[in-house]
Amino acid sequence: MIRAIFFDWGNTVMYDLDEFQHLGAMANWPYVKVVPGIEDALRALKPDYRLVIATNAVMSTAEQVRAALARGGLDGYFDGIWTALELGVAKPDPAYYTAVLREAGHAPGEVVMVGDTFSTDVLGAKRAGMRAVWYNANGQPPPPEGAGAADAVIRDHAELSAAIRRLG
Repeated sequence: MIRAIFFDWGNTVMYDLDEFQHLGAMANWPYVKVVPGIEDALRALKPDYRLVIATNAVMSTAEQVRAALARGGLDGYFDGIWTALELGVAKPDPAYYTAVLREAGHAPGEVVMVGDTFSTDVLGAKRAGMRAVWYNANGQPPPPEGAGAADAVIRDHAELSAAIRRLG
C-alpha cells in the first residue's frame, strides 16, 4: 500500500531558474516559479498520502526549501523535506534513499518517488526498492539502460493523481 509520495524539488515542483543559480538558495531569489499543475496535484493527493520533498539540493537546507515553497504557496502540502546538503549523500546513491526512508519512517514498498531526472529520480528510487513516476514534461526517451524502469510516466501533473492511484 502506498503511504507516501516523495517529490523531487527542482523542475518537478518548482523550476530551477538558471539566471538565479549564482544567488544560491532559491529562497533568496528575486522570484520563484512553480511548475504548472503541481498545486492541483498536491491538493488531490494530500488527503490520502504523506507528501515529502526528497531533493539533491546542495545550496539549500530543508528550512530554505520550505521558505522557497512558501513563496510559491506550496509549503503547507509537505510533511517533510530532506536535502542532499544536510544528508551528505545524493540521489541516485541508495544511501540517499535509505536515509530519507528512515527519516520519514517508511518502507520502500510504501513510497512512490516522483521526479523529472530519469537517472536519479527513477533509476535511483527503483534500485532502492521504491516505485517511481517519471515527470517527463518534454517527452524525452528514457536512456537505453532504463527503458521500462518507470512504473508510470506523466507529461503533465494533471495525470499524477490517477497514475499514483493506479499504482496503489
